Parts: sequence; structure tokens; C-alpha cells
Amino acid sequence: MSIFKGAGVAIVTPMKANGEVNYDKFAALIEFQIENGTDAIIVCGTTGEASTLSHEEHLDVIKYCTEKVAGRVPVIAGTGSNSTETAVYLSTEAEKYGVDGLLLVSPYYNKATQNGLYTHFKTVADAVKLPIILYNVPSRTGCNILPDTIVRLATEVENIVGVKEASGNISQIAKLAAKADGKVDIYSGNDDQIVPILSLGGIGVISVLSNVAPRQTHDICEKYFTGDVKGSLELQLKAMELCDALFCEVNPIPVKKALNLMGMEAGGLRLPLTEMEEANVKKLEKAMKDFGIL
Repeated sequence: MSIFKGAGVAIVTPMKANGEVNYDKFAALIEFQIENGTDAIIVCGTTGEASTLSHEEHLDVIKYCTEKVAGRVPVIAGTGSNSTETAVYLSTEAEKYGVDGLLLVSPYYNKATQNGLYTHFKTVADAVKLPIILYNVPSRTGCNILPDTIVRLATEVENIVGVKEASGNISQIAKLAAKADGKVDIYSGNDDQIVPILSLGGIGVISVLSNVAPRQTHDICEKYFTGDVKGSLELQLKAMELCDALFCEVNPIPVKKALNLMGMEAGGLRLPLTEMEEANVKKLEKAMKDFGIL
């Protein structure tokens, strides 16, 4: 049974001017997502600036999100770490809060071998009963989870059920789909590749775009699932300029700026992330206007 099907938002973590988490604005963002058809909320991922949250803040944000969503859509908590021990700690704590699943990024910086990745993920999975989605994003972690390793984990570890594929390598994802033979739920980790990955048997996206365009991102998936492939593709292609703008600087710099431009008051960023360069702000504003959300 899949944790979710469709468009899940990799939700931002709003900040106050003093750098603290802004829970009032976080509540508003959660409601905006649910009201506009988001199929799941992924909290404390890359887009949620988990890497600069303290462990206490990390867990508080997960708990708050779970309580606010109150079962209306699945909540998936990002609890990965470059330390296996830390990933186990965050995962077991998040499980106590009633989240529906976990998202585990590959251990960054360490650049583990494929056997190391297998052992890391299995160790975390064995510590919890929750279903787990692996997160493959080698551009940020320096480590690529190969198809054979993903299939091995999904085959041998009962609660590893899916992967967020953000390698950008469509050939690799096609090989994964072929080897997995339906055993692995594949989610696009790149908003500009939703339709291509759905065409390979994927079941959705874990999306940055959905922060600012939840209904449209949901519809890209829903149209595809209901057989309106042409309509799905049209929405995907219409979103390409905005997808480019949302990644013209390191995520989540542009998406937080986009939310602020929309009046959603997502606040600033924690160092080492800095505010968006003015030339890129203009590019983002144009893309948002062309897409009809500004």
C-alpha cells in the first residue's frame, strides 16, 4: 500500500525575522496546501531547511505539522542524516508523533558505498514500523543510490516502500523501474520531470513547485492518472519556466522568495543560505506572472 499517490509538497519552514520558526505562518501554509488539493505534506526535508534546524526544532516542527494536519492528508517526516545513529533517533521520535511515513535522504558527505547505504537504510528501517521512502539526490549528497540497491532494500526490508528520485537521470530511473517490476513506489524529486517519471510507472512527485502552485501540481498528476495525458503534459510544459526560476538559486531560496511575493510571509533563510539576487528575483517574478500565480 502506497503512502500516497499524486503531488506531495516538500513544505518550507517559515521563519520569523529573528530566525525562529514561525508556527503561525506554518499553520497558514499547511491550510493553503490542504485547501488546494495537495495529496501529502513532506515536512523537514531539504526545502524545509532541516539541515539548519536543531534536533529539538526538527522534531517540534514535525510534531506541530502532524497535529495541524490531523489526518486530513498523509504527513511524511524527513528524518534522514549523515549519521545513522541520528537518523534512527529522529525516526523513532517522529514515529511517536503519528506521522504516516518517513523520508530518508542518503547520508550526505560520508559518500557511503552501496553496501554502506544498504546497511544504513536497513538499520533505520528496522528501528521503526513506519513505511519509508528513500531520497536519492546525489547533487546535494555526493552519493547515488543505484537501482540495484534500491530494489534490494525494497525486496529485503518490508517497510522500505518507495524512492524520491532526484538524480535527474531518466535513464537510471528507467532502469530502476525495469528492475523494480512494481515493487518500488517511484516519486519524481524534480518538478520538471513529473510526467516523464509518471510515464515510467511513477506514482507522483515530492514537489517544491507545489508550495506556490499546489492545485496545478496536483492536477499534473491527477490528469495523468485519469488518462488525460495530453492535459497533464500541457500543465507540465506550462510550468517549465517557473520550475527553472524556482531552481535558479539553491533550493529553498527561490521558493521562499516566491511565497513572500505571494504575501504568504515565509520569512527569511538560515545561513549559509542567503537572500536571492535581484536579477533572479525579476526572473522569478516574471515566471510567476506568466504562470498566473502573481
